Amino acid sequence: MIGAIAGDMIGSPYERYPIKHTDFDLRVSAFTDDTVLTIAIAYCILNQAEVAPSLKKFAEKYHNLPYGAGFRNWVRSWESRPYNSFGNGSAMRVSPVGYAYDSIDDVLHQAKRTAEATHNHPEGIKGARATALAIYLAKTGESKDTIRKEISDRFSYDLNRTVDGIRPNYSFDITCQGSVPESIVAFLDSHSWEDAVRKSISLGGDADTMACITGGIAQAYYKKIPKNVAEDVRNKLPSDLRAVLDTFNKKYKCAF
Repeated sequence: MIGAIAGDMIGSPYERYPIKHTDFDLRVSAFTDDTVLTIAIAYCILNQAEVAPSLKKFAEKYHNLPYGAGFRNWVRSWESRPYNSFGNGSAMRVSPVGYAYDSIDDVLHQAKRTAEATHNHPEGIKGARATALAIYLAKTGESKDTIRKEISDRFSYDLNRTVDGIRPNYSFDITCQGSVPESIVAFLDSHSWEDAVRKSISLGGDADTMACITGGIAQAYYKKIPKNVAEDVRNKLPSDLRAVLDTFNKKYKCAF
């Protein structure tokens, strides 16, 4: 899942200042809520913990990050009722599920479980399931054609597009239905992990979250990310987040 976290950290400067090209400095910047909540899901899996308390635990510790308003209100509430969100937060945090489970049924079930703690709208659940399944299929060696067909058939996403075709008219969109398919296309249209992340950011949308989604799938498929990127990510993470990441990578043999 370090590929997803790296995507977040590389994409974070471009969330407010979107770009429409791939010729930019691939620099690992500060992590955002995407990283913290991805690691919260990894923690949840490692410790067989409940989703809602795990998300709240990590969000409360790292409370100064740019969480969405609905999620921030949920964290502060005494109750943990989901709030029917279809935002892409359910998809950006789900990458550990695709790595940790060993069947399509388990991946889809667990992705739904991690999503519906907050994002119980059908589109919120769909975005998480599609992302996790893409990671699982990539991890298990399926071709891009198979990944495209499986995701399209199951979730009715239009993946028969290209980044060059999407980019000119695409704008900032934080919904699952408006950003998850595009993030998957950025992976399908790529030739390496770095190329996938560059293409995802170049769409000019919710750059950190889209690169997080794309980066997780691309790592599973290409099996590696640049060594200097992985080192920079680990060095920029606080020790507690890094410990969860390292434990998860070791247990589930997440190559990078």
